[in-house]
Amino acid sequence: MTPGARVSAAIEILDGILGETPAEQALLRWSRNARYAGSSDRRAIRNHVYQALRCLRSYAELGGSKTGRGLMIGYSRAAGLDIEAIFSGDGYAPYRLSPAERQAGNDPASTGSRWNLPDWLVPKFEKSLGSAAENAAIELQKRAPTAVRVNFAKADAKKAASSLSNDGIHSVPIPGVCTALQITDASRNVVASNAYKMGWIELQDSSSQAAMELIHVPEYANVLDYCAGGGGKTLALAARANANWHAHDISMKRMGDIDARAARAGANVRILKPGDSGLAAPYDIVICDVPCSGSGAWRRNPQAKWLFDETQLDEFIDRQIGILKAASKLVKKSGLLAYCTCSILIEENERQVKEFLTSERKWDLERDKRWPISPTGDGFYLACLRRI
Repeated sequence: MTPGARVSAAIEILDGILGETPAEQALLRWSRNARYAGSSDRRAIRNHVYQALRCLRSYAELGGSKTGRGLMIGYSRAAGLDIEAIFSGDGYAPYRLSPAERQAGNDPASTGSRWNLPDWLVPKFEKSLGSAAENAAIELQKRAPTAVRVNFAKADAKKAASSLSNDGIHSVPIPGVCTALQITDASRNVVASNAYKMGWIELQDSSSQAAMELIHVPEYANVLDYCAGGGGKTLALAARANANWHAHDISMKRMGDIDARAARAGANVRILKPGDSGLAAPYDIVICDVPCSGSGAWRRNPQAKWLFDETQLDEFIDRQIGILKAASKLVKKSGLLAYCTCSILIEENERQVKEFLTSERKWDLERDKRWPISPTGDGFYLACLRRI
């Protein structure tokens, strides 16, 4: 496909997404009807679409309209591309710009436009992050990094990196996170690599890895991952501690990959059905990676940034405090409750912990820490609460 044809495809897909079709669904629908497109074409079109969603507001202003065509005009202008060559009308390229389109479009002026955030989120970013708010918003406009966690139960970082290199995948260590390697190219080939198949590595954001490194797991401890999902945090802890591991979630489907991942990693994880979280209680450690806005990881799912609203935030806040209180009842005396989110919003992080400590007197905040949205990792928050 020519560059112009790829832009035409992105315009078609974006029009579907703007009609509130989920991005992945719109991409899959197009892909099924475009058997002629090669793997490099599909990757390029996907990158066009996701970048346009990350910068939807500023591209719409640069392009003169909030349409698929307007976004790709804005994309081309922001990237300094030869817009006349792309919008040439030749073959499958988009038709030529009209005189009105050539005149339309302005540089983003408001903070929300420059930061590519809904206006209501701008003050929340500022209150939550202070002087770091603008940098966080700018990082959300970029492609997310790919990191893998080295499974120290089977390999060290040097061995894993060498194996990846043999498969044509290059990586570099991430400073401050001993288990993390950042993939610098061929990230889509990671799951086909020998290192992945042998359980030496697992895909996991570096901020999440760093948070798990702060949790000390005593020998033979009884540990519950209360909102386990795919079990990534359990497996990260299991790679460096001999303990009794339990995974629980409100949905069995979300935990569908744990058995295969645990077998590959050499870990033994007991899966508890929804509602059975107390079967092995009390626990020395309970991890609560609660449902949240995902604002620290919106560059991976940029459509969510534009669909998120204050009603949803309130709903998440209610669910989070409910989960914290329910999970706290499963922790033994002197045990640890680890609360974490991939959010940067203070309402979902420090404020939730403060609310919990105010209502539950038998707990102390041992430590809490934020990880910023950065070139190496997503925004993340961890609070370690100790039962008195």
